[in-house]
Amino acid sequence: MLKIGVLGAGHLGKIHLKCISQIDQYKLVGFYDPNKETAEAVANDFQIKRFNNLHELIDAVDVVDIVTPTVSHFSCAVEAIKKSKHVFIEKPIVTTLTEAHELIELAQEAGVKVQVGHVERFNPAFLAARPLIQNPMFIEAHRLSQFNPRGTDVPVVLDLMTHDIDIVLSVVNSGIRKIHASGVAVVSDTPDIANARIEFDNGCVANLTASRISMKNMRKSRFFQRDAYIAVDFLKKDIEVVRMRDIETEPDDPFAMIIDLEQGKGKKEIMLDKPEIIHNNAIVTELQSFADAIQNNVTPPVTIYDGYKVLEISHMILEKINSKAYFKPLF
Repeated sequence: MLKIGVLGAGHLGKIHLKCISQIDQYKLVGFYDPNKETAEAVANDFQIKRFNNLHELIDAVDVVDIVTPTVSHFSCAVEAIKKSKHVFIEKPIVTTLTEAHELIELAQEAGVKVQVGHVERFNPAFLAARPLIQNPMFIEAHRLSQFNPRGTDVPVVLDLMTHDIDIVLSVVNSGIRKIHASGVAVVSDTPDIANARIEFDNGCVANLTASRISMKNMRKSRFFQRDAYIAVDFLKKDIEVVRMRDIETEPDDPFAMIIDLEQGKGKKEIMLDKPEIIHNNAIVTELQSFADAIQNNVTPPVTIYDGYKVLEISHMILEKINSKAYFKPLF
């Protein structure tokens, strides 16, 4: 059993504490949070040990779960890795690419596992859709959220769009040729709404929109590929698949949707499908996958390098946005 401790007991940290308690591979040793009031409340609510500082917690565990604000990810991870602890670190992995490079080198030198918390990889809808996504050539993603002061310490690209950047990189096996982006700061000092168009060397195009000032929540992605369209609703945990197949004769079903192609090229049938979804708690699944990687000595499903690539593209998008004259807050 792996002894694990949590750094950070805010909104997401408390969720991690609950999820870890459901995973047999872990023994939850305790947590540390610098906010005395928060720490006392969490210790009472969860009936778990509250450590006096992060150094004591790191010394007491095999695995460190970093759920602190992004600005402290690097310092927490460095200390844990230098003490040869395995590290699960929430997204975005760190603040700068230089920090990410250093973490990669430290983790390799220490021989420890590091997994980044890009939780949408474990969303049950995406898990069901992933085997169906084959060489997509156009991807469209909308991630819209109602305003919440939590998370505004970083631009919306690092707060929300990183989820979709990671999903796109996980299904498109190609280098990036060009990025276009724009964004506007509306209520905070950094972009609150942003759009990015990523063009890949293989011809695939991904159009991503993220907003944290919307009237409703939405987390949808659409994947278009040869003879198939796959829609994934990450929020409702649902998928729809539209396929086309060649047919020689008219089907018996009077409601079948048939397309007549150009003369001499036959017909195609449009087929609608809703594959079975095996529902899960995505955070439990990702934390469990990290325990499996450690115990079986295999590569984690979302590696430190994956986190680096997402951060790299996020910064490229931010550079494009920052170069635009209309970046400054509207109010």
